[in-house]
Amino acid sequence: MDFILHVPVIGLLLQFIGYLVGVMTTNGSLIITLSTPIALGALCGFMNERSGVVNIGIEGMMLFAAFVGWYVAALVNGGAPTSPGPLGITFPLLVGLLAAIVAGVAVSALHAWLSITVRANQIISGTIINIEALAITGYLNLLISQNPIPSAGNFQSFHVPQGVASVPVLGWLLTTFLGHGPITLTMLVLVIVLQILLFRSRWGLRTRAAGEHPRAAETLGIDVIRLRYRNVLLGGVLAGLAGAWFTLEYIGTFQGGMTNGRGFIALAALIFGRWTPIGAFGAALVFGIADALGQAVSFNPPSGDLGAVLSGVPEQVFSALPYLVTIIVLAGVVGRSIPPAADGQPYEREAKAT
Repeated sequence: MDFILHVPVIGLLLQFIGYLVGVMTTNGSLIITLSTPIALGALCGFMNERSGVVNIGIEGMMLFAAFVGWYVAALVNGGAPTSPGPLGITFPLLVGLLAAIVAGVAVSALHAWLSITVRANQIISGTIINIEALAITGYLNLLISQNPIPSAGNFQSFHVPQGVASVPVLGWLLTTFLGHGPITLTMLVLVIVLQILLFRSRWGLRTRAAGEHPRAAETLGIDVIRLRYRNVLLGGVLAGLAGAWFTLEYIGTFQGGMTNGRGFIALAALIFGRWTPIGAFGAALVFGIADALGQAVSFNPPSGDLGAVLSGVPEQVFSALPYLVTIIVLAGVVGRSIPPAADGQPYEREAKAT
């Protein structure tokens, strides 16, 4: 069978598949880590769009929450530094996490008001949020950098006991899915909970009704306006968690534009996942794999003919892999993935008869 590996195209393809499998098995925990902000952003979009509100401002919500969470945590840490507990949890980090969530909800409230009450164009509303968040956080970060304040640190990953981690298969699974910080672990729980609630709860039924046929839902006694407001605000909680992941769990500090398009990739994951939590998480994993693959090729390139071929590819191509995958995915699912029927359509109650 070795001769197949020397057939130009087939050989390179098989080598690439083998290398990809190796990256996935040895970097499983990293893949889930890199998928976390995308999955949380997709869940934010899910909460919005399943109830009929388009939200392309996830990127801005995440970025604003990331800045607020980091800055508040740093301020609290300067006044009351504490020793870390399990998972690196400290009082400043918890306050920063809460501040990030509040920031995400606040920006979501603005989007809800513009989209639901004012009935403004929802695409324009999201675009404004993205532009303003990038400008405001960039400006404030520039001011703070002139008198820098020490970071409050970041949450730490859970360490699976060595005896359990060494068990074949089971150890790998536990390490891959449990070896993370509290925000990533929360994301994994939320994916399962929201998937169940969507199809097995009154809230899920009402949410789907509001997103598919709001007027019919209203005739059955569902307050569509209130439901949409509630879901958009809950989506802000998820966007806040996604932003907090960047500064309070992954890096521990803030950098201008650090979300780096993850909010837009989250929208692609939502579409690719057909507007379901499990599907969105699976799509987020695809982008996480692409990101991990790009890092692996840069730091640990494959050997043999595949390595020789990839060595001639500019390094920037590997850094752009998640975005290239986004384009490919969207090109493949456009027209096949059908959104909720009332998605993006402002709803206005009929006037009551007198």
